[in-house]
Amino acid sequence: MLSALIWIPVVGAACIGFIPMKGDRARSLALAIATGIIIWTLVLLSQFDISLAGMQFSELLPWIDTLGLSYSLGADGLSIPLVALAGVLTWIAIYSSSENITRPRLYYALLLLIYAGVVGGFLAQNLLLFVLFYEVELIPFYLLIAIWGGTAKRGYAAMKFLIYTAVSGILILAGFLGITWLTGSSSFDYNAIATTGLPLQAQLILLTILLVGFGIKIPLVPLHTWLPDAYTEASPPVAIMLGGILAKLGTYGIIRFGLGLFPETWAIVAPGLAIIGAISAVYGAVTAIAQKDIKRMVAYSSIGHMGYVMLAAAAATQLSTVGAVAQMVAHGLILAILFNLIGVIEAKVGTRELDVLNGLMSPIRGLPYISALLVMGGMASAGIPGMTGFIAEFLVLQGSYARFPLPTLVCVLCTGLTAVYFVILLNRTCFGKLDNKTAYYPKVTWSEKVPALVLTALILFLGIQPTWLVRWSETTTTAMVATVRVNNTQQIAIKN
Repeated sequence: MLSALIWIPVVGAACIGFIPMKGDRARSLALAIATGIIIWTLVLLSQFDISLAGMQFSELLPWIDTLGLSYSLGADGLSIPLVALAGVLTWIAIYSSSENITRPRLYYALLLLIYAGVVGGFLAQNLLLFVLFYEVELIPFYLLIAIWGGTAKRGYAAMKFLIYTAVSGILILAGFLGITWLTGSSSFDYNAIATTGLPLQAQLILLTILLVGFGIKIPLVPLHTWLPDAYTEASPPVAIMLGGILAKLGTYGIIRFGLGLFPETWAIVAPGLAIIGAISAVYGAVTAIAQKDIKRMVAYSSIGHMGYVMLAAAAATQLSTVGAVAQMVAHGLILAILFNLIGVIEAKVGTRELDVLNGLMSPIRGLPYISALLVMGGMASAGIPGMTGFIAEFLVLQGSYARFPLPTLVCVLCTGLTAVYFVILLNRTCFGKLDNKTAYYPKVTWSEKVPALVLTALILFLGIQPTWLVRWSETTTTAMVATVRVNNTQQIAIKN
């Protein structure tokens, strides 16, 4: 069942890439595959048992026994929400792509390959298999930024992304090899590895290597310098895939392989991770305030919001870990609608500069519908009640305060700073009077409105009915943090 989510997009990408067809046919086929993925994901969700903490829909096929590599897949409460998010955002990215895009067959094939790689990473239950899927998206993203990027800096941004992501993959592979060698395991299967017998120093070294590798992918400060260039130069659909899907591989990896494989050591590194999360939140918010490019502003805001996930993972309480999963989903949806709307504004107005944009809310000459949705997206990002961003941040902050009160209070302050930079964005772009030299902006067609409408519906629905967001992960995350709490107690007793 899970293999269909990986191999149908791969086969579809091969068909689009190698079978001669016109651009509209390639787009229609990619969209049909993305729609089928969502339908199949809904089937999996309908059969998913939320009362079970372990893996479901498991698949295991021997592959290269001498290397300990097997084709092992599984889904639990940590991965299934992210699989659903990836399916929705892939459909949004394909649908919102321009019908007149150059080299469409290559473009849509790369988008489908990225989905297959990311979802494969979420489902992989073998460490080497995870690394393979983790690296699959590297070249497709490089090509998408380098070929379809916005300005002359797209080559630089693509190369920077390639280098950082390659280093991330090397570090993660090194960490996984170290784990298996030091534990004496003959297999890289997740369930076959136990680090509890390793010396504490060895555990700390291995965990640090993994944290740095996944921290690059998220990214966390100070490993973030590739993000502003990549997000800004990427086209809006590619930026949606970058921020909405790819970054979640980093946070997922920290929880699955950091917290999950090193429960004894997590309490030692957790205070430092909480501080890094708080620093990322402050840096993202303050830097976003200083931006003049609205796309770059949203890119920096992403750093801040991913800092909340890091804080929640560091706290490792039942509430905070559920909040971390909810924040990953909420961040993906909110970032997607913001990048989509910014893309529409740039296409209609021809600029993303705050100093130039003004009066887009004008009902006659402006873009009132897009402006109204942009206001909604800003409110969701700022954590206004009734939207999914609020419940996710509330769970993170409430669950983290008992363990790390000071970093949590810093993140509370950052929620206010988020409101500040979105007020600046909305005030300068949506309100005010249009310049008399500006004629009527082109009308936004209904097809251009559909992605934002779909995302708005999800943001509001999951905000009003948050149970539909958190119910999938409660059992799994509770089981994960229970192990951490037991080990923490044992360590304290030994030290005393």
